[in-house]
Amino acid sequence: MKRTVFLLIAILSFSIAFSQTLNQEINYGENKKMLLGPINKQGLEKAPYNEWFTKSQDTYEVNEKITEKLKDSLKNYTIKVFLGTWCGDSKKEVPRFYSILEKVNFSENQLEVIALDRSDEAYKQGPNGEEKGMNIHRVPTFIFYKNGEEVNRIVEHPKETLERDMLKIVNGDRYSSNYIAANYVQNLLESKSIDSLKTEESNLVSMLSEYVKGSRELNTLGYVYLRAKEIDKAMYVFDLNTKIFPYKYNVYDSLAEAYFETKNHTEALKNYYKVLSLNPEDKNAPEMIEKIKPKMKK
Repeated sequence: MKRTVFLLIAILSFSIAFSQTLNQEINYGENKKMLLGPINKQGLEKAPYNEWFTKSQDTYEVNEKITEKLKDSLKNYTIKVFLGTWCGDSKKEVPRFYSILEKVNFSENQLEVIALDRSDEAYKQGPNGEEKGMNIHRVPTFIFYKNGEEVNRIVEHPKETLERDMLKIVNGDRYSSNYIAANYVQNLLESKSIDSLKTEESNLVSMLSEYVKGSRELNTLGYVYLRAKEIDKAMYVFDLNTKIFPYKYNVYDSLAEAYFETKNHTEALKNYYKVLSLNPEDKNAPEMIEKIKPKMKK
């Protein structure tokens, strides 16, 4: 009897402790809040998140013809979602995603949802490193697993609609998520050394130029690495971006910022001057140059 009571108390204590790890909330900025780490629908239905979550769910018309085709196949999958409760795309797509899952009676036990940070110190990171090794550079990201293996993912927003994209994934149709250039560079950095990548850089620049969606695609990836303190990878991505977009001042600004944060003031200064040569009206570069000059004299 005592053993049974002890087990019940232990289970209850574990359940309470686990529930307390869900839907963690912190303040950022003035009168602004965000959820961090593992969350569930109940957390999103509470203020202030319900202002966008509930509204978006209520106004979204699920494509029932497609969800009927999804219903049986999707049961064989588990799904992991990374979002930012501060992110416009997450506010738009995540409520719609929940609507689709509810329409097909998808089990909540097969769904894991992680809310990421937006601060400079922990940009797109979870409080316990939940994003590590997951190649997350945009939110929301919806990852579909079958038998424990990743099958595919939807990044930031669907190619067509969530329902159609999901159907392609579970049917095994050909599907490539958004930002394939950033995805490709991430995978390269996981599998190869930076030194080896530099030896084939000209071919890589040529190839990426055909697929990259503007200079911001790799810029965002660079900042993800920079905030995660993966400095070598951040530098490589920022520098690679300047070779793909040599006439875009913003890519040099990002590279300059990375050099400044790593106290390489000579390279930071050189790149801020490059910003001004491409955009004489830029306001940030002159301020940073004045901030760097005294450090160069020391």
